[in-house]
Amino acid sequence: MKKIKDDSSIGSNIADLMSGLMIIFLFISVSYMLEVSKEKDNMKKIAGKFQVVKYSIYTELLEEFKDELKVWNAEIDKDTLSVRFKEPEVFFKTGEKDLNDNFKRILDDFFPRYITVLSKKEFKSEIEEIRIEGHTSSEWAGWSTPLDSYFKNMELSQARTRSVLEYVMKLNSMRKYRAFLIEKVTANGLSYSQRVMENGKENFKKSRRVEFKIRTTAEKHIDEILGEKNEAN
Repeated sequence: MKKIKDDSSIGSNIADLMSGLMIIFLFISVSYMLEVSKEKDNMKKIAGKFQVVKYSIYTELLEEFKDELKVWNAEIDKDTLSVRFKEPEVFFKTGEKDLNDNFKRILDDFFPRYITVLSKKEFKSEIEEIRIEGHTSSEWAGWSTPLDSYFKNMELSQARTRSVLEYVMKLNSMRKYRAFLIEKVTANGLSYSQRVMENGKENFKKSRRVEFKIRTTAEKHIDEILGEKNEAN
């Protein structure tokens, strides 16, 4: 009888221990689910705010430049907030970094109005970066390996975007915005890493372009949330 009683007592203790562990596990699971839910809610709020800001910037830029886009052979991409100039061969001499007079005239008109829109109070704090991007096709005159072509086009695209950045930064109309420009504007030559492909083939003409692209603070805030989660773990 004593042995049976002892076994019963041990079994009861094990059952109590298992119940306690299950409660702890359940508590941890619920806490984790609440944390994940909170994180998702924060990301949804950021994404929602981002969509509102993004749409507002897009509509204001479209309204500002609706009469010039066709003349400049440019377009505004609603998804990436890119103002895309699609004929850099008109703006630069083939294989050269210096701006043609035609492109200078366009920039004289475009860039001050562009920055006036982006520096508005409701947009200014939401902009993380204004990227001037230079893109080339994979072509390169003369014989060269694909890797040689990539690096030669990289050098060219970087030189061209730097030329654009230097030109617009030195415009007299940009004097009062220079602190803002120094903080936000970057020049990025990407060679042919972002070619335009159509039906499995590169569209060489469309691949060659200059873009003014906006990166908002939404990505930064999401990175901060993920960073805090990683530190907590």
